[in-house]
Amino acid sequence: MAQPHVAILGLGIMGAGMAGRVLSAGFPLTVYNRNRDKAKPLASSGATVANTPREAAANADIVISMVADDAASRDVWLGTNGALAGARKGSVLIESSTLSVPWVRELAAAAAKQGCELLDAPVTGSKPHAASGELLFWVGGSEAALVVARPVLAVMSRDIVHLGPTGSGALLKLINNFLCGVQAASFAEATALMDAGGLDRQKAVAVLTNGAPGSPLIKVLSARAAAGDFSPNFLLRLMAKDIGYAQAEGARDGVALQTAGAALAVFKHAIESGRGDQDFAAVIGSVGRG
Repeated sequence: MAQPHVAILGLGIMGAGMAGRVLSAGFPLTVYNRNRDKAKPLASSGATVANTPREAAANADIVISMVADDAASRDVWLGTNGALAGARKGSVLIESSTLSVPWVRELAAAAAKQGCELLDAPVTGSKPHAASGELLFWVGGSEAALVVARPVLAVMSRDIVHLGPTGSGALLKLINNFLCGVQAASFAEATALMDAGGLDRQKAVAVLTNGAPGSPLIKVLSARAAAGDFSPNFLLRLMAKDIGYAQAEGARDGVALQTAGAALAVFKHAIESGRGDQDFAAVIGSVGRG
């Protein structure tokens, strides 16, 4: 049985690694990225490079998008020469970006009118997990569409969790990132208090990371901060975007995410200080004395 033809839209930190996994597993692959230079390594390995999202989707059985936000997703699917206009009836569309739930549901409805099914399948993990096929997919949508998509998702992941109907994956991803953002922001404030109080930061952080506050995330963030390594695996400005989306979703559902608001203020300050395009670990060190 022939391998399904896959198209991947967006070759940023995550999309490039995902595309590499799909290509190495032998799936025919077409890629699209606004900056064509990012497609060159994949083209040299056998991928076809499309000029537009519509062109990328035209011959694909499965179309995957991995872009920055709602605006970028809307543009790649519904914009001029968008992928949805080129998608074949019966194809499975997968939105793996971290997006708002209302936009995911709007996109699913647009896909249905085109005779396609949409899965919202955001991921946990960062740049190294995408490159090594160790992502975790959280999926919303029909079981039938997931059956079709699963062989492709499997080469990029360590697990695939079907959470329920459309929007389920998007919602859990926002909750996940809001929790991570709150942890990161509180750790940034904690380190600022250590420094202001004259503690030996290295010793104090070691106590905390080996105690009750020492979540896997805090351990990673503290190690990156200690090394001064803020090369991006997950951009700080995108974490701020995700916290904002989570806060808005809470407001729609009547849940006031007060800690999300506090964390977002910390991240916005870090962006204003020029750290937006660094890894979100760079929020540590952005908090100063008031």
